[in-house]
Amino acid sequence: QVQLVESGGGLVQAGGSLRLSCAASGPNFSSYTMGWFRQNPGKERESVASITWSWSGDRAYYTDSVTGRFTISRDNAKSTLYLQMNSLKPEDTAVYYCAAKIRQRMGVLPALEMDYWGGGTLVTVSS
Repeated sequence: QVQLVESGGGLVQAGGSLRLSCAASGPNFSSYTMGWFRQNPGKERESVASITWSWSGDRAYYTDSVTGRFTISRDNAKSTLYLQMNSLKPEDTAVYYCAAKIRQRMGVLPALEMDYWGGGTLVTVSS
């Protein structure tokens, strides 16, 4: 069983930055594929970024709308996943969720691929 708890959401002006964190419990965090997702009311949960291990080091993947602005990373010693969000736009406003998949998967993963979910943290970007 894996438990995930997000933090770091809040209100920020357009052009600003936020860093989200996701604390994970459970064994073998470094072997999980982790992802950040976001959702607005009445819309599907969309992929933002994923990170997975490889023999040459962690690999990160991003959806087009956040490439160059967001950075996903993790600290395996702390079992914590991060999402650094820069140059925020009003359209980035959403509830952000972190999720874990026990097996390695490459690429930006769809929500249905993930095995465990956190409760979400709200990010609001004002114009």
